[in-house]
Amino acid sequence: MTRSTTDEAAAPPLPSPKERRRLREAKSLSEEQVAEAVGVTRATVRSWETGRTSPRGRKRALYAKLIAPDPEPVPATRPKAVRRKERPERPAPAAEPVSVAPAPAPAPAPAPAPTAVAPAAGAPTSAREPVPTGSPTPEPAPTRSPVPASASAPPVPASAPPPSEAEPAVPRLSPDEAFDALYAHSAPGLVRQTYLLTGRRSLARESVERAFQLAWHRWPEVAVDRDPAGWVRAAAYEYAMSPWHRLRRVHRHPDAPPSEPARRALFEALLDLPPAYRRTLLLYDGVGLDLPETAAETEASTPAAAGRLEVARAAVAERLPELAAAASPAEQSELLQDRLGGLARAEHVPAPSPARTVRTGSEDKARLWTRAAIAFVALLIGATALTLHTAPTHYEQPVSPPERVGGVPPRGGPQKLTPQDLKLQKVLKEQLAHGPERLVPRIP
Repeated sequence: MTRSTTDEAAAPPLPSPKERRRLREAKSLSEEQVAEAVGVTRATVRSWETGRTSPRGRKRALYAKLIAPDPEPVPATRPKAVRRKERPERPAPAAEPVSVAPAPAPAPAPAPAPTAVAPAAGAPTSAREPVPTGSPTPEPAPTRSPVPASASAPPVPASAPPPSEAEPAVPRLSPDEAFDALYAHSAPGLVRQTYLLTGRRSLARESVERAFQLAWHRWPEVAVDRDPAGWVRAAAYEYAMSPWHRLRRVHRHPDAPPSEPARRALFEALLDLPPAYRRTLLLYDGVGLDLPETAAETEASTPAAAGRLEVARAAVAERLPELAAAASPAEQSELLQDRLGGLARAEHVPAPSPARTVRTGSEDKARLWTRAAIAFVALLIGATALTLHTAPTHYEQPVSPPERVGGVPPRGGPQKLTPQDLKLQKVLKEQLAHGPERLVPRIP
């Protein structure tokens, strides 16, 4: 314990997770390059930049040295005499200001978005295509990204020259416009994905709308996320797979399966899988995520996600003979992806509500919960005040209940007179006694 504490104290300090990502992007380094230089995986580098974990030991020193900012360049100065001597007749061009922040990396050219059930805006691409949808939707251009400019580019000095005509200024979107762009881009395909996950059309639409309402409620967090569509997808999947929906009559049974035999077999095979296996299969073979990203979204380790994927493929291959006859896992994955895309396009899935309706619903729900919390606090304060007003101000000792005491001796002294004794006493007082007076007894 002493050694580990000493090592952590001697380790170089690291900036905040957001600053780590900014420094890496300023040096034009990808996550793969950093992972290869430090000797870790890409998922580990991503966890360092999101704040879930931090490097230790030798990897911490290598990572800190790799993302360390470059030293400021010292401008070369010339003597005044030389400057006067070299001054030509025509005016010399003004010197460019020296920027403290490193130069930003050139923005990549926008790539055409693949037609998918829910194409992830900003999600890493892979060799496989996502599950196609019925109507392809173009990916929004990088210039209209919901992520603010301060989260992806270093600060520009105040004395920087204005942008030239070759580099137009990046238009900035309002939160409403950025949310509407994300909703229009991801909501229709995400409803089809959720339908394949649950087999219920109404539940799929409800899950997607509830996920986007939660995203609008936490928009400052979602807007700076590197994969906003993935954030909403994870929220929609979590809501759709909740076991409490079985208690609702409208979602107790899945919808009618497709009429075509092949699609019907695939639909029933998906619903027969456990929810975790079904989600892993849909993310890997349907959406097109790689194995570490699938494991991270399903909150499982990479070996566990690989095992779930193999079991799910084997179970689906029992229903689909053509899938079992595939020569390689890659061919099996492509065939399964094509079948999932055909099933998603063939089924009629209800369209989600407009983005304005979703935003309004989220705001109304937040307003309702706020009022309920205020009412509860007011009720609690009133009950406390009433208790303080009616509570006694001093302590009153309670009266002990009566108890039977055993072992007490009988009462001593004169006994109680009986009726006969009282009658005899009365007769003696009324009659006169014969004899000397001194012999007359005095009966009280």
